[in-house]
Amino acid sequence: MFERISQALQEKLSRRLAYYHDIGIHQFYRDRSPFLNSQLLEPPPVELPAEEDALPKSVRKPMVPLTPSVVVEAGQTIKVLPQPVASMFASMDRVAGDSLLKIRTDLGECTRCKLSRTRNKIVFGDGNAKAELVFVGEGPGHDEDLQGLPFVGRAGKLLTQMIEAMGLQRRDVYICNVVKCRPPQNRAPERDEVGACSPFLTRQLDAIAPKVIVCLGNIAAQTLLETTRGISHFRGQWQEFRGFPLMATYHPAYLLRNPAAKGEVWKDLQKVMAVLGLEAKKSKSAAADQSASAGKPV
Repeated sequence: MFERISQALQEKLSRRLAYYHDIGIHQFYRDRSPFLNSQLLEPPPVELPAEEDALPKSVRKPMVPLTPSVVVEAGQTIKVLPQPVASMFASMDRVAGDSLLKIRTDLGECTRCKLSRTRNKIVFGDGNAKAELVFVGEGPGHDEDLQGLPFVGRAGKLLTQMIEAMGLQRRDVYICNVVKCRPPQNRAPERDEVGACSPFLTRQLDAIAPKVIVCLGNIAAQTLLETTRGISHFRGQWQEFRGFPLMATYHPAYLLRNPAAKGEVWKDLQKVMAVLGLEAKKSKSAAADQSASAGKPV
């Protein structure tokens, strides 16, 4: 037998049910217990819809499971893993006629999270608005915070070298970060900070519509792929974000600390180059050897 509960608890539960009604989920809590209905509570009177038993209708569009798309790499067809069906990013509608300028305007002098209190400048992004290749990093560092541009410090110089080795220039690609403001002491962005910035990052990627996204480091990869797995578990493997092929690799800052990993990153970038139809930039020594073998002056 159920025992009758105290008046104080009844009032507490009544307030809870009133709260559920206010936020529109009260229908989920109807008729869950005959004890509650008959002995405990008399919820505040509410006006029910005509169809009393109907659950609240969802305003989210139904999710359509994605099938693996393919990428042709070095003459081979490679499957790109679909994003999770329940992806937060997948449920975000693309903004018709969106542009980087409009996104930056909407971002404004952002105060949506606590990073705004300590930043010097917002670091929105930089590069070609119609780039086929987008690099996504973690967040601004000291130099970026001062200049308002992404990847301009030591790690940025290494990224520039990587881009040039792919046969491109920085002006050919687009570079941005998960968060737009520098975290204090260059700590990792916290969940609420990532949540505040992610919609703008998603709009940036949608507006550019690149052929390939390259995530630099754990934070970028984990954010876009919505995973807690470390990057070493999927680095160098094709993934997908909102229909865009995505390659995750190590952050240039990691390479500065671990130069031996540069070879692994170069292999990842070569896969990206194969998709984009790029040829690696030849070094001066290689060009000299080729010219010498062809009997041409350098």
